[in-house]
Amino acid sequence: VQLQASGGGLVQPGGSLRLSCANPGWTVSNYARGWFRQAPGKEREFVAAISWSGGVTEYAGPVRGRFRVSRDTDTNMVYLQMNSLKPDDTAIYYCAATRYYSADRRPDEYVYWGQGTQVTVSS
Repeated sequence: VQLQASGGGLVQPGGSLRLSCANPGWTVSNYARGWFRQAPGKEREFVAAISWSGGVTEYAGPVRGRFRVSRDTDTNMVYLQMNSLKPDDTAIYYCAATRYYSADRRPDEYVYWGQGTQVTVSS
């Protein structure tokens, strides 16, 4: 199973980025997907998740209201729109997929993981 995260980069505080998660083989198109992040010296943490249909989403407290996860079922792409970025958002962001339909914030429920994309928020 291939998951490809992209869209990271360097952005100033208050700026925006949109991350993309592709699944070229369509092998997890019917499963929920999530975004996680890991900052240097910290544990990997949940950011956002979306159900297989895109109808249900979950967010971690620190990003709620600033980040938005969405899904295009026609192209099998999942996106993470990140607005009002803060230095604390600096991390490697990972796209992952479960084997279930429902959005889930528990990392142990995710079986497939992408390679990660670096997001750096700095002036």
